[in-house]
Amino acid sequence: MRRYSVNSHEAVCRLLALSLVSDGGIDQSEFQAIRDSKVLTQLGISEHTLHDVMQGLCDDLIHYANGLNQLELDEVLIDQLLAEIDEPRLQMTVLRAMLGIVDADGWFADGEAVLIARAMACWQFDWFSVQPIVRNASARRSAMRS
Repeated sequence: MRRYSVNSHEAVCRLLALSLVSDGGIDQSEFQAIRDSKVLTQLGISEHTLHDVMQGLCDDLIHYANGLNQLELDEVLIDQLLAEIDEPRLQMTVLRAMLGIVDADGWFADGEAVLIARAMACWQFDWFSVQPIVRNASARRSAMRS
């Protein structure tokens, strides 16, 4: 697996890309979640960079597929990728974006659960410290009334 500089745009993009593929497929709603979160714009990352890193991740993951062409990432590898983000504010931003991605299709797959659980453990966040992503104005108003 290639290495990226700590806290680099590429390291961020790889975790977003990993969130996209962690359920075994890529859904348009997951890409839309990235756009809706505005995380790329907020961090000054181009969609082109995300796509390049996504291609690199897919190339790297081919080497990790078992004999049945099924990808099984272990916690050690996931932890290595997560270690490339070590600034707490950036970790929180990336974690929120990852949660938005894995929640976008309305289904929380096993691979997504493992990835999010590892991120929260490695970066020492709990569910109560992660604020939910509010997708639209009416949902935001409802959340504020509660």
